[in-house]
Amino acid sequence: MESFFLKLSVMLVPGMLAIVCHEVSHGYVAWRFGDPTAKMMGRLTLNPLKHIDIIGTLMIFFIGIGWAKPVPVVFENLRNPKRDMIWVAAAGPITNIILATVSAFLLRGVVSFSNPAASGSPLAMLVEPVVLMLAFSVYINLLLAIFNMIPVPPLDGGRVLVGLLPYRQAAAWSRIEPYGMIIIIVLVFFTNMFSYIISPFLRIGVHLLAGPQSDLVLSVTRLMMH
Repeated sequence: MESFFLKLSVMLVPGMLAIVCHEVSHGYVAWRFGDPTAKMMGRLTLNPLKHIDIIGTLMIFFIGIGWAKPVPVVFENLRNPKRDMIWVAAAGPITNIILATVSAFLLRGVVSFSNPAASGSPLAMLVEPVVLMLAFSVYINLLLAIFNMIPVPPLDGGRVLVGLLPYRQAAAWSRIEPYGMIIIIVLVFFTNMFSYIISPFLRIGVHLLAGPQSDLVLSVTRLMMH
């Protein structure tokens, strides 16, 4: 039980922020391109109660990745649906990459600032939970960005691909969307896609952003996932 509350205290804030900002960015970009649906439904807010999905939130603690209620987007309302779909879909992963970058640089700064502090001192005790949350924020935001760019609709990467393909190929690819989540579940749980594709890109991203603190990010993640 103590272990669960430790994980909760570290993972909840960065996890919820990563998921909520991801969804809000979709709705905001859609609004800017002509679709007011998310704005009219009150979804352009960082209030997690407007976005939270109970199962998706719990999955953060069990498998390290979660989801919120999707922000509604009516693509037909966009001024140029095929082109604008690319930007609406890409907004989520781009937002996660920005959050991961900011978290990584804050992590570097906090660790550098707190290194001289003696272990067990008031400063060290104050800084430690901040370091853990920033480290997990780097990981969860990169994971969400990479995972969502799998080119299978309804994931963001699938919708970006539909927007980039010629009309005939785009129409054919978009027809797999009703079966998309089944395909993704099979890929994630019944193949080595995570080990051979997602994990290597994740490690590269952590090393690029966190630099000398990349081992800290990976060790915190392992601690939180077990």
